[in-house]
Amino acid sequence: MTQLEHIQRAARVKVMIFDVDGVLTDGSLTYGPEGEVTKTFYVLDGLGIQLLNRTGVQTAIISARNSPIVVKRAADLGITHVFQGQHDKRLAFAALLEKTGVSAEQCGYIGDDVIDLPLFTRVGLAVTVPSGHPEVQHRAHYVTKNPGGRGAVREVCDMVMRAQGTYEQALAPYFG
Repeated sequence: MTQLEHIQRAARVKVMIFDVDGVLTDGSLTYGPEGEVTKTFYVLDGLGIQLLNRTGVQTAIISARNSPIVVKRAADLGITHVFQGQHDKRLAFAALLEKTGVSAEQCGYIGDDVIDLPLFTRVGLAVTVPSGHPEVQHRAHYVTKNPGGRGAVREVCDMVMRAQGTYEQALAPYFG
């Protein structure tokens, strides 16, 4: 896909959806002594999501795993649509479309494994990370330069804002 094509797709995004493990995180799961799982999130990705929200693009999480950490991170970032424990992500996606009133073509999705492929065939902008499964990379409209959990999400948020002409407006408060 050419750069112009993925920019045109990004310009139509009204809801940006994120997978968690391997996208918002580097994919590592750390188990504590009581069996609890911890995840590490990247601060630049978080600000990118907040900036995207401020431009009017809604944000969502659809994840196969359940984690109270994800609920907390989503609340901190203003992600209002959170679907966890979704092994068939199509069901959560359908609920999200109904809730937001947008079409599938107006959604972007970033995922990294074959469980994400059903959404890749539905959304207007399908994105993966450099470590994404080869089948996912093959079907993505865009593969980020930055890895999951280390700037991939920020890269996509910035791309969407630039494509929609809202990037400078989003950053303006920081240049005052």
